[in-house]
Amino acid sequence: MRIKKYLSVVLIIVFIGITNAQEKTIKQPLLKSLKADATAIYGGIKYAYTQPLKWKKDDWLTFGAVALSTGILYMYDEETSDYFIEQDDNAPHMLKEIGWYYGSPQNFFMITGGVYGYGLIANNEAFRRTGVLIISAAAASGIIQTVTKNAFGRARPSEGVGKDKFKFMSKEPGYHSFPSGHAILSFTASHAIAKQFDNLWVKGGIYAVGLIAPVSRLWAGAHWLTDVTLGVVISVVIVDGIDNFLNSSEKTTKKEPKISWKLKAGIGNIGLVGTF
Repeated sequence: MRIKKYLSVVLIIVFIGITNAQEKTIKQPLLKSLKADATAIYGGIKYAYTQPLKWKKDDWLTFGAVALSTGILYMYDEETSDYFIEQDDNAPHMLKEIGWYYGSPQNFFMITGGVYGYGLIANNEAFRRTGVLIISAAAASGIIQTVTKNAFGRARPSEGVGKDKFKFMSKEPGYHSFPSGHAILSFTASHAIAKQFDNLWVKGGIYAVGLIAPVSRLWAGAHWLTDVTLGVVISVVIVDGIDNFLNSSEKTTKKEPKISWKLKAGIGNIGLVGTF
């Protein structure tokens, strides 16, 4: 049970400790920062839902490839589920605990709140931006997974009725398998944080932590392979999309330096002097 109590704090401390030396600090009023971040979060969520309307040929080809791959995995859902469930007894207990708590909403928002709160209080732009990215991506993907869980009503492996059993618009927890909420939340946080680093080893470690929750849900028989795979894909697509939106927004808000021109005249000379 100590993992439940300390996991979020440890992850925040590690994140702060690794990045503290390279982050930039920008001083600005707290309320101004909150207002700017709220606008960015709203804009990011809006962008995530409207961007598919602007998809081009390559985007639709990518969508088709994901759909095809999901269909292929679906054919082997029962076999892969049986395999992972068989590994449950031998799986490290600590990894299962981390997977559960890291992907749980209450702990996820504790981590996110810690990252964003630190950036806000410390006037740290990089931490604030990372928090904004995680919050907006989690909100966008969270709505998607909530709607689809209820709409599809797919039975979990633990129900013992097979991968093809659906109760559309079901309110039963046992029929909320598709997609995996734990996979979406954990990988949303990990992908958003990993994008802030250039070091491949650091990135790999962060992604490894993000994959613990999806795998642990397979061990527990709570989800099929397609549930967690699509959950990870949704996370990546939404985080990347909102990250692009934030980057473009930051570029447009950066103002060009203004030059103030003054006419100066003296004995034997006259000219313009620009101050910027």
